[in-house]
Amino acid sequence: MSLNATIQDVTQRIIERSRKPRQTYLERMARAAEEGPRRAHLTCGNQAHAYAAMGGDKDALAGGRAPNLGIITAYNDMLSAHQPFETYPAQIKEAARRVGATAQVAGGVPAMCDGVTQGQVGMELSLFSRDVIALATGVSLSHNTFDAAVYLGVCDKIVPGLVIAAATFGYIPGVFLPAGPMVSGLPNDEKAKVRQQFAAGEIGRDKLMEAEMASYHGPGTCTFYGTANSNQMLMEFMGLHLAGASFVNPGTPLRDALTEEGAKRALEITALGNDYRPVSDILDEKAFVNGIVGLMATGGSTNLVLHLPAMARAAGVILDVQDFADISEVTPLMAKVYPNGLADVNHFHAAGGLGYMIGELLEAGLLHPDTKTVSGDGLALYTKEPKLQDGRLVWENGAGETQNDKILRPASDPFQPSGGLKDLNGNLGRGVMKVSAVAPERHLIEAKARVFHDQEAVKDAFKAGEFTEDTVVIVRFQGPKANGMPELHSLTPTLAVLQDRGLKVALVTDGRMSGASGKVPAAIHVAPEAADGGSIAKVRDGDLVRVDAVSGKLEVLEADFDSRSPVSADLSGNGHGVGRELFEVFRQSVGPATAGAGVVV
Repeated sequence: MSLNATIQDVTQRIIERSRKPRQTYLERMARAAEEGPRRAHLTCGNQAHAYAAMGGDKDALAGGRAPNLGIITAYNDMLSAHQPFETYPAQIKEAARRVGATAQVAGGVPAMCDGVTQGQVGMELSLFSRDVIALATGVSLSHNTFDAAVYLGVCDKIVPGLVIAAATFGYIPGVFLPAGPMVSGLPNDEKAKVRQQFAAGEIGRDKLMEAEMASYHGPGTCTFYGTANSNQMLMEFMGLHLAGASFVNPGTPLRDALTEEGAKRALEITALGNDYRPVSDILDEKAFVNGIVGLMATGGSTNLVLHLPAMARAAGVILDVQDFADISEVTPLMAKVYPNGLADVNHFHAAGGLGYMIGELLEAGLLHPDTKTVSGDGLALYTKEPKLQDGRLVWENGAGETQNDKILRPASDPFQPSGGLKDLNGNLGRGVMKVSAVAPERHLIEAKARVFHDQEAVKDAFKAGEFTEDTVVIVRFQGPKANGMPELHSLTPTLAVLQDRGLKVALVTDGRMSGASGKVPAAIHVAPEAADGGSIAKVRDGDLVRVDAVSGKLEVLEADFDSRSPVSADLSGNGHGVGRELFEVFRQSVGPATAGAGVVV
């Protein structure tokens, strides 16, 4: 089928908007590639330092005739999603040796768990950790000894940070190796119900802890479709994973085979061979459009609306929020995975997963079929699924139809005709709303404002019984300049309780919500932010606010609103404690949320 007209138009305007920075980027990558394999430029002393501890691999490294693979790892054993990476370097090195190549751990990058820091001070470092990861990867690859790289990362800021760095070193090939989701535990809807019961004071902390431990219970990614699993989808749609690699559970023979094959493939596509595939060629405008289509079709995390523009800028591609909204309008919502449904990612994968979805979207003309990927040319390769036959990894055609239409539907019969992301604009600023899990009758909320400067104050007001009427909750001074733009996920149970009591409730904030945010309408990433003098700093208690995802309006309906001066807040407490002192330069130099809230690009 021919390419959808809207997809074509959005792609073309991205190309036009990006023409100059993309050309500059590609010229830089071409010059770097022309210099040849990195190790050729090292002195004997340089190389001796790099190979001193490599034992039996020394001769192959010093000979310089076989490719050397750099491993960038985000391993730690506090993140369940990253704990499986402990054994990956040894697997990768052995896979490299089997094909006459070498591999070295180039460096480690930090990886914080947003599940641990939700509602805590540490969350104020979370968004900026993306830039730290990019910087740490840059340091790791600066040794200039690698012909390709593999990137080991899964969770919220880790994959975006690694992609920013991979694009910066775009003249070398790169393959992303996932760890896979943990096996299913307590169903996510039951966990959410327990959280709401605790917020309402109906159960004690012992029952809450019991439910949380039953949900997050083993190695692998959390099984709801939040930012971590949205990242994995994105890497597959954009061609940086091997086909079908995203949602294979850790500790299985198929997972091990995919890890080893990923390392082997990275070694096959270096400039030393005949199938050179640098990251700069893969991460083009079409790849980013395909990634946005995947985000909309799966009902993915709103955090990617921040991360994708930052990733794209590193490759000379300029994305705008309107691109997301326009693509959303023509992309059917094909999946119902928690928080948009009851299923988890294991159920989604069993129902046909990303391979089925990519096939359907290609058939509907909603994806660019001619992108370059690490696996080969053309996205059709990603409609196949990996299997082990007699210990050998092969890719076969999938079932060709959904195995559970309550979880995964064809593009011709979706759960809803659009992907459910809305671009909101008005005198209150510009923000986005994810409506895929919000009931249609809640897409437009018009109510009086209650203004807060942190999420704890909202919860205190709730506990005091102050919410007795329809309310638009304004939580401001939560943007990147103010306090690093923490997620406000801990507000979800509180606001959901109010909504379940029959009140019309919406959230408007210059902060973020988690990839697990769901049924409460929330206009987030509002820019300009309050700390930058944005209009959200003009709102007063009692103002009539209209949050309209139908017409895309975000407005204060008060005659004097535009003439008001923005208020300021005492942010001195945000600058110290739990490492926040170290990030002052980030808060001072960060860009707006509408451009990805980036520091390093």
